[in-house]
Amino acid sequence: MNLIISTLKKDDLYHKKIMEKIQKSTNHVEIIYAEDMNIKGCTGCNRCWLVTPGVCTIKDDYEKLLIKFLQSQQVIFITDLKLGFVSYKLKNMLDRILPLATMNLRFKNGQMRHYPRYKKHYKMGLLYKGNGNQAFLEKWFERVMINLEGTSMGTYPIENEEEILNELIHC
Repeated sequence: MNLIISTLKKDDLYHKKIMEKIQKSTNHVEIIYAEDMNIKGCTGCNRCWLVTPGVCTIKDDYEKLLIKFLQSQQVIFITDLKLGFVSYKLKNMLDRILPLATMNLRFKNGQMRHYPRYKKHYKMGLLYKGNGNQAFLEKWFERVMINLEGTSMGTYPIENEEEILNELIHC
């Protein structure tokens, strides 16, 4: 299964266009809309590492989201940019998937990295709407994927969605 997580409103024109393309091209995609979920911000308590390994103590829709991540082969995030960076809704979701890693550290390629909690290689990409520094967003998302022991499918302005959607549709 492939997963799309969108922080855009369902009635957004770009969003509708992309969803139509996906629905015409593939039937193995699940779509999650942030507006339908209650995902609170991470408090940084580290209980998901120290007390309840892999499980966040904040009770909201996070666990449903984590299960979807674990079931998915690829994940595409669709978000709008605020002040040149991803929306707070997407940042909250990414912060909350911290339990995909453990608190144990190791050196890998000359850098300290967390050990992954699960034997899974994540493949994720980002489509964004709005003005931002493409190089910065690309570097940031690559770092996110390094921390998750995964591969970035890239970051693309929503107007150039063909590249990432082709990879999703033809997986």
